[in-house]
Amino acid sequence: MGEELEDVPLPQLLTQAQQIHSLANSSQIGNDEVKKGCQLLRKCQEIADRIGLFSTNEEKEDISTGDLKYLLVPYYLGELTEKLETEDRVQLVRVAKGQLLSFIRTCERLELLSESDAQVLSREGRATPETRRAEKVARFRKQRAAESKLQEIKERKERRRRSMQATAKSTSVEQGEENLPDEDDEEEREAWFLQISLALCKSLDLVEMLQREEEMLAAVQAANEEGREAFSKEMLDERHSRADDWHRQGAAKAQTSRPAIPITCATYAQDVIEGRVAIQPNHQHTHGAPMLFGPASVVSGSLSTDRERQIAQVFQPSHSLPSMSIEQAGLAEMKIMRTWNETNQKIFDEARQSSWVGEEKKDDDDSDDEAATNKARAWDDWKDDNPRGAGNKKLTPCG
Repeated sequence: MGEELEDVPLPQLLTQAQQIHSLANSSQIGNDEVKKGCQLLRKCQEIADRIGLFSTNEEKEDISTGDLKYLLVPYYLGELTEKLETEDRVQLVRVAKGQLLSFIRTCERLELLSESDAQVLSREGRATPETRRAEKVARFRKQRAAESKLQEIKERKERRRRSMQATAKSTSVEQGEENLPDEDDEEEREAWFLQISLALCKSLDLVEMLQREEEMLAAVQAANEEGREAFSKEMLDERHSRADDWHRQGAAKAQTSRPAIPITCATYAQDVIEGRVAIQPNHQHTHGAPMLFGPASVVSGSLSTDRERQIAQVFQPSHSLPSMSIEQAGLAEMKIMRTWNETNQKIFDEARQSSWVGEEKKDDDDSDDEAATNKARAWDDWKDDNPRGAGNKKLTPCG
């Protein structure tokens, strides 16, 4: 794109950029066309700076009428830059605001900026809502007056063009004289100054709007960064907490899942016999065969011949080695005692349920019943022998 614009003259570049700017204001083009317009305007600005079109020590009277339109290049570039669509909106707003401020500063240097607008530009801090409203109303009125004046100049030029065409038809005009440019340079110059004044009003409003947008976006960005930092810190804390929990659980699990140390002494059997610990079903006491003394090459091998057995029995102890360990002896004794207790309990239960106990109880009950019956019979016989009132002589009527 840059190589294609090298051979395009400056007036043609500005004309194409003005067309894109007009279409962008009416929202009839896309983002790609807006980018193309920005490239055209940057190229215009580069050429104007390279050829020294405007000098810092010249005034507005020193600028030719044909060069006044190039003063609007930063204004067009600022407006088109603000309409671009990009992810980094804050940077885009700052660039657009810088282009507009450059245009306003140039106009201020050329004394094209009014005193009230210069005070607004140099003011520090924010103004009150009433002051901002009054400034906006004043700029709006100035903008309407400039637009009305431009419309009058445009209509006047149109009437003059029609009059010249009518005159050309009635009189003989040589070839090429019908398209002569307008000789009224003062009117053309006034129109460009009005266009610059109108652009100044729009630039001041747009700079104020971009300033508020930049502050708002900066606040949102700061809040997002703060929230991102808080989220990152919270996530790191959560990861540290999870790692600590994992290590803590792993340490606790290692303590419970660590294999038991094999017991090879009499302490375990003694504790089991005395009831201090319970028998562990998964714990096995493995004891090898009695140790044989002798050459390792013979002992470790298989004793298949009598000679090898005799050699293996050399240097054997004088006493017989135990056939079981103390733990095995204790467990065997416990097993014997448990079997003895179970046998005694079984015998006692059978004795309680035996038949002679019931018969003895039954005989005792029968003897008690027979004594009671005899006693009742003796009492009945006595009552029969001794009726009620017998032996009381005083109660008999004829005694």
